[in-house]
Amino acid sequence: MKLIINSITTCILLLLATACSESFLERTPKGILSEEQLSTPENAEKMVIAAYSAQGKEKYYLHPLTPWPYGDLRGGDAYKGGAGVGDLPEWNIAETFSNMTTDEAGVQGKWNVEYNTISRTNLALGILNKMTDDQMPNKTMRIAEMRFLRSNNYFWLKVNFKHVPFIDETVPVDQYNTVGNDLGDQELWNKIIDDLRFAAENLPATHVDGAVGRPTKYAAKAYLAKVLLFAAYEQNATHEVIHINKEKLTEVVALCQDVVSSSGKALFNDFGDNFGCETQNGIESLWAIQFSHDDGTPRGNINGTTMVSYPMVAEYGCCGYHSPSQNLVNAFRTKNGLPDFDNYNTVNINGAQGVKANPVDPRLLHTVAMDGVPYKYKADFIFNEKTWTRQYETYGGFMSMKETVIYDSPCYQPVNPWKDSSKNRDVLRMDDVILWLAEALIQLDRPNEALPLINQIRERAAKSTGKLVDVKGMPTGNFDIKPYIATGAGKNIDWSKATAFKALQWERRLEFACEGFRAYDLMRWGIMAETINQYFQVEKTRRPHLASASFTKGRDEFLPIPKKQIDLSKGLYKQNTGY
Repeated sequence: MKLIINSITTCILLLLATACSESFLERTPKGILSEEQLSTPENAEKMVIAAYSAQGKEKYYLHPLTPWPYGDLRGGDAYKGGAGVGDLPEWNIAETFSNMTTDEAGVQGKWNVEYNTISRTNLALGILNKMTDDQMPNKTMRIAEMRFLRSNNYFWLKVNFKHVPFIDETVPVDQYNTVGNDLGDQELWNKIIDDLRFAAENLPATHVDGAVGRPTKYAAKAYLAKVLLFAAYEQNATHEVIHINKEKLTEVVALCQDVVSSSGKALFNDFGDNFGCETQNGIESLWAIQFSHDDGTPRGNINGTTMVSYPMVAEYGCCGYHSPSQNLVNAFRTKNGLPDFDNYNTVNINGAQGVKANPVDPRLLHTVAMDGVPYKYKADFIFNEKTWTRQYETYGGFMSMKETVIYDSPCYQPVNPWKDSSKNRDVLRMDDVILWLAEALIQLDRPNEALPLINQIRERAAKSTGKLVDVKGMPTGNFDIKPYIATGAGKNIDWSKATAFKALQWERRLEFACEGFRAYDLMRWGIMAETINQYFQVEKTRRPHLASASFTKGRDEFLPIPKKQIDLSKGLYKQNTGY
């Protein structure tokens, strides 16, 4: 399909084109490289770097690779924010599930940005496959890296669109229009799994020559565990979970245990260290998209997907998007140190007074900026909900903080009128691996083994208060979080498979709030429709812009296949259910 390949890829394909007939002065025109000329170890390495670069070329915040615009907005963790519903209306459509059409620009953009990135990996693989081991001793490792990158993009296509064409380096460009999106659900998962198995078998255990941006064997094993976990929840045509594959879950357990015990990675002592440029590529990060600052270029290789998430205060000035929902904020309230599972949403937590009057999980103030509380750990830089938000009357007084940096941070980079930074974006972290392991154990009827894993995450959260202080060094909230105790005098929960799974679901929401994962968790578990419609029932009484919001079960779990792609395929692509 034409739109699967971007203009950069088209230029590279021109370089790959064979020269014109030798009968014309018997020489190759200037500016044209033959396939043989490009197929050298040096050029293969350059194409590998180009593929890595595509993963981080996120200058276009309208269609970002980062998942929050769809994972948070479609998961009930955030409102769009910005200057009202007409500002970036495609994100308003995603948030409300209203008026979604098959030619909506945001959907087309999401499709394009993932396939454009895949095209870079396929081009690199095409050249790598022509190398001999003698020419390029690290050939297999580089192939493994490219298949790892490709699996990352196909994963996001799979969880957003469900049915997509799988195009690898063996498919000639002129045959793209013969590849449909008719692979079965498990068949497509298996394609992604195959790439990750190859990566896990052929990547080094540690970074070679300090190249921290390249994946290791343990990053591949972690990603393989993630994909197997998603694939284990087998769904029917209307996205209902009809079977949980225990063979896949057993492999998830083995992979996660290997990563935990052998990768050399561990949790930071403080949860907040996951979200600062000073601690990036640290002990908890398994693989991150790399960005740079002060690298000799005018703006650096900065993370364009965060540029609209900063407050409107003078030190920043733009653009007020990504506003955490009241429902999410309320979910951090605790009762006797545990989540208030059944009644959390009956009390609204708002501002400095709210987080002192109500016991809360400390992760709330690592995640959400709120009135009267220091912003990004700067004790004298106090968030003001009326002046720092862009449209308080529509989206309320909260803003997301995990993706932003403080204005005097060494990696902060204004790109007026937007704001940005070179802070890396973690794709795989150890807290994720620990909770995937806990989830798989619970579904394998081993909830008691999951208990210490979930508690490990909670105990780290309880210790993560050192950054959450005011100018006098006093705590900014009434922090109260305790581990689950299933037996003995301190027992505080009846720990069954059902309660363990509820605790796991809650822990994932709090740990990864505003990182773009919520909708995909709900989709995996097959509970997206009931969860989001229940969310709307209450939330639309708080936020009028949600008045028309409604989730249609069996349709809205996934985005539609873009109409333009169906047209370009001449009807070969089939539309998703309900569109």
